[in-house]
Formats: sequence, structure tokens, C-alpha cells
Amino acid sequence: MQAQFYDPAGAADHQAMLNLRQTAADSGMARADWLDLTTGINPHAWPLPPLSAASWQRLPEINDGLEAAAAAYYGNHNLLPVAGSQAAIRVLPTLMPRAVVACLSPLPARHPQAWQSAGHRLRFLQYTQLPRALAAATPYLLFCNPHNPTGELHPRELAVDAAKQLEKRGGWLIVDESLIDPTPAASLASLAGTPEAPNLIVFRSLSKFFGLAGARVGFVLATPEILRKMAAALGPWTIAGPAREAARLALQDSRWQALTCDQLKLASERLQAMLAPFGEVGGGALFATLSSADNGGLQRFLARHGILTRIFESPAVLRISPPGNEADWQRLHNALKAWKPA
Repeated sequence: MQAQFYDPAGAADHQAMLNLRQTAADSGMARADWLDLTTGINPHAWPLPPLSAASWQRLPEINDGLEAAAAAYYGNHNLLPVAGSQAAIRVLPTLMPRAVVACLSPLPARHPQAWQSAGHRLRFLQYTQLPRALAAATPYLLFCNPHNPTGELHPRELAVDAAKQLEKRGGWLIVDESLIDPTPAASLASLAGTPEAPNLIVFRSLSKFFGLAGARVGFVLATPEILRKMAAALGPWTIAGPAREAARLALQDSRWQALTCDQLKLASERLQAMLAPFGEVGGGALFATLSSADNGGLQRFLARHGILTRIFESPAVLRISPPGNEADWQRLHNALKAWKPA
């Protein structure tokens, strides 16, 4: 079904399109008829089994195996489960001495907002300017790896070297790895808080790759001292018992993880090939990006066909997540085929 007379350009900004429920209400098109490709979340989520009655009936317990499963998955026991990586992102700046934070941008707004709210000063540099950020002599360096929305990765050896350079001057490297699960070899998680990189702090999440955004489970990996402070600030029972059980089982399912990495790679390649006729394409395993002369026009055109996508202003790209089934792939293909750039 095609949405009638709905043009998202009339919204206050492109972010208004990201609320699917509100978009459906504004458009007059049923929520179930929209194809939401804005999320960067794996459409084939880890298959949730029935959860035990005890997980619902008892207060969450830290000896339920979640920490052990996460330590095996990340290769590091220096970790703390949190209610989504957002919880750690919000609290960490309050635990650190106020100083200047070099942010390799663009970043999700939650990062700079958290540091600024805690009284830190921000310095923004482009994602490609890691050497310049290190030369700036700021005590904190923050970036996402891979970058969102381009999907670009800082090579692991460069990130490790950055941590070592910062350590020499008592600085910290903070890395958001929420999108890195499909490329585990590039992750720094195994080093965070270890003697090799004691000044490295890594955020991880089960929202994107595992597709469990609603469970609100994430991890911060850092030195035991940082983890103790964060645990005290967050308080007990930050993750509900059923979410802990689901996360433990998902982290232990290595067969599903391997198959999913392969599936996401193929889906990303298919999506990039579909977008290639319209401009420069890029992205990662969980989304593709398009840079064209009329990203806004294409976004509005797709919205009129009930397909939500997401625009970024810097860099200027249209980000599209892979559809979850063949019917939705065909729906996107048909809409793109009908698009006539200005």
C-alpha cells in the first residue's frame, strides 16, 4: 500500500521520521504497512527461546552466567553489564576529572551530550583526523568504531597505538563498538582495562547485531576501578532477569553468530549493489549508505512508498538498513526502480 500525500520534508527535521509510530500517525498509513529501514538493527534477530519462570520471579542475580558468557564472547573479564550501552555512556563522564574531550565526529548525539552535561569541554574533529586528535594533547579521545554512518573502521593497530600514546600522558581512549560485532577481529574489547591498554574503555551492545534492542543489554569494558565506580553509580539490578537470561544465551550461541556474520555480509553487498546506480555507496554489515546529489528527494520519494530511511548531514549520506524478507527486498527494489532523480 502506498502512502497518500505524505511528504516527510514537512517535518521539523529528518529525525522526526525516526519515530515510526508518530510517522504512521502523521501519514494516515497504518504502522504495519511501513517498512522501517532506519534502525541499523539486524532484521533477523537472535531467535529468542522461552525464558525460565525464575528469571521473571526472582531479583536478578550476578552469578547467573551472564558475566561469564560475556567474558568469553569479548575475550575479557573486565566488564560490567549495563542497561544498554547508553547507561554507561551517560554515567562515565561523571566519573572522570573534568577536561577537554576530543570527539571524532560525527558521533551519535548521546556521546557529546553526556560529556558536556558533566562539565567537560568538547573539541570536534573529523573521523579521519585521529593523528591530529592525538597531537592536540587532550586527555580524552572518543570515537565510534566502526563509524556511524559510513561504516569506516579504524584499523585495530592504529587504535591500539592511540591508546598507548594517550597512556603516556595519563589520557583515556573511549571507543563505542556498538556496530562492530560483524567484524570481531577489529574489536578492541579484549584489551580494555588490561595491562596492554589500561586506559582503554569500550562500550558494547546487544541491540544491533543480535537485534535485541528492546532487551536493553550492553557492556562497558574497562579497568576494575572504573567498573566499580560505574556499578556504584548505576546501583543494583540494572538489567531485568529475563533480559539477562536472553543475553547470556545469545552470547553463547556461537553457531548463530557465525551464520549471521555471513548473512549480513551478503545482505550488505546486495543492498549496496541495489543503490549503486544512484551515487556513491558505502556502509557496513548492518546498513548501506548512499551519497548522491538528491538524497533528500530520494528519501521523500521512498517515504511516499511507505519506506523509511535516514539522512545524515555530515557526512551527507542516506543510510538504509537491509530489509528482513524477500517481499520487502522486492518492495525496496521496485521503489528504487521507479525513482527518477531530478
